[in-house]
Amino acid sequence: MYKSIIRPILFKFDPEEVHHFTFSMLKNFGFLTQLVLPKPIEDKRLEREVFGLKFKNPVGLAAGFDKNAVLFNELADLGFGFVEIGTVTPKAQAGNPKKRLFRLIEDGGIINRMGFNNDGLEAAIEKLKSNKGKIIIGGNIGKNTDTTPENYTQDYLECFEGLHPYVDYFVLNVSCPNVGSHAKLEDVEYLRELITAVKKINVSKAKPKPILLKIAPDLNHQQLDEIIELIAETKIDGVIASNTSVNRDGLKTSPKVLKEIGNGGLSGKPVRERSTKIIKYLSEKSNRAFPIIGVGGIHSAKDALEKLDAGATLVQLYTGFIYEGPQLINDINQELLTRASRITRNRN
Repeated sequence: MYKSIIRPILFKFDPEEVHHFTFSMLKNFGFLTQLVLPKPIEDKRLEREVFGLKFKNPVGLAAGFDKNAVLFNELADLGFGFVEIGTVTPKAQAGNPKKRLFRLIEDGGIINRMGFNNDGLEAAIEKLKSNKGKIIIGGNIGKNTDTTPENYTQDYLECFEGLHPYVDYFVLNVSCPNVGSHAKLEDVEYLRELITAVKKINVSKAKPKPILLKIAPDLNHQQLDEIIELIAETKIDGVIASNTSVNRDGLKTSPKVLKEIGNGGLSGKPVRERSTKIIKYLSEKSNRAFPIIGVGGIHSAKDALEKLDAGATLVQLYTGFIYEGPQLINDINQELLTRASRITRNRN
């Protein structure tokens, strides 16, 4: 129903306006999803224990969808195993000027330059107080646009301190192409400084939380080697691979349209292969030394299994969720159960 009826209607309107409309519908009429959508699959064989947390299934929602922690209870009802809120910054900010969200329908992709628009740390905390405990929640944190370079780390620390009692794991978002001083955020020396500062606070807590690093899909092998070394040195808990891309190679969308859209991060099908290669490289080169959450271009159960086979422990949806609808969650989990049954039969 989603792809044949709902999506064609939604795609006639501005993507950002549709996003707000969808939020309103899920928040106020979420109970209707139980009538329209198949019941989420629940099965012990889908459970995954990763960095000390038990996920009811390995399919999560990536950051950027529920920026302000408004919808995590309703998203849990759709069948997600975990939801990542944010990116949260200390102060509320409007983000980049509109129009800033674009569909590439021919490519099954999206370009965005939202610019960390969010209601700020205190608003997120207030929303998280309504957590019904249905689902694991990750906190994706970043810096405010107007923060000066010498204060970048302080922004991350403020968000880390504030969200610590309310989220289950943290993601340091240092790879979004839509924020200022992007280059400094990906500099290995700065990352070492940032991770060290965050870990210092974390170990002082009664219950430290897992810390992950979100990286770009455009890194070369030398940069990935540096990330592997950094993780070994700092002993953070894992990586999310990957964020959106600035690469436009191989797109079906015309150069004229791409020029009109302008800069921004590309997600969806065009980054599937790139992100999978990064997962495979990190996993093999590190000898599976740390968990990887695979994200980028998952539009089918086959795409999700490709990420898992490449070395991911968990996967996240975003653009695929928008294009394929909530059924994609069940499709992936059902395929995982089918594979598990096949393995069991072969063993017997």
